[in-house]
Amino acid sequence: MTTPMTRPSRLPAAMSAAVTLLAAAALLPALAVLGELRPTWVALAAYALLCAAVGRHSRPAAAPLIALAAWLFHNGFVEHRHGALGWAGPAPEAGHLLLFTAAALLLSLLTAARSPARAAARDARDGWHRAA
Repeated sequence: MTTPMTRPSRLPAAMSAAVTLLAAAALLPALAVLGELRPTWVALAAYALLCAAVGRHSRPAAAPLIALAAWLFHNGFVEHRHGALGWAGPAPEAGHLLLFTAAALLLSLLTAARSPARAAARDARDGWHRAA
């Protein structure tokens, strides 16, 4: 008897944070090559896009952890350099955290809110079905 294939689930919060930490570390050399290891809108947008990409594959509850993981690298290596975390005041730091959280949460919710008919059609096409 064969075991039915089940659809892969979305990443739990802890795994989402771990993936974000790894991806944020991998983003640093790319920003360095572009000359953007400084507090510019390009680096901020790159980390926001990173949060959105990880959020797309994560559960909505993981959005704050995704944002915090991205903020650690953005703050430590882009804004204050050399891995030293700094505090520019509550408004700028809260704004960065809010942007990263919103990006992750938006994509996570949009992915979760797909229509059931589309998901069922895709599952049937791809050969996925729910285990009983």
